[in-house]
Amino acid sequence: MAFDKKLLDIVACPVCKGKLEYDKAAQQLICKADKLAYPITDGIPVLLENRALPLNEAV
Repeated sequence: MAFDKKLLDIVACPVCKGKLEYDKAAQQLICKADKLAYPITDGIPVLLENRALPLNEAV
């Protein structure tokens, strides 16, 4: 199941409530403000703070 990019209009970072960016290659949503990546599992974003992964400074 593919991620529906229309969801980007309604989902927000659960930490800061900011905009998320879609990283198609890694299948995750990125919050640049908090430097967190939220996984997408079977086309569904897992927007739980405890499931977020920290972004490397290089990203």
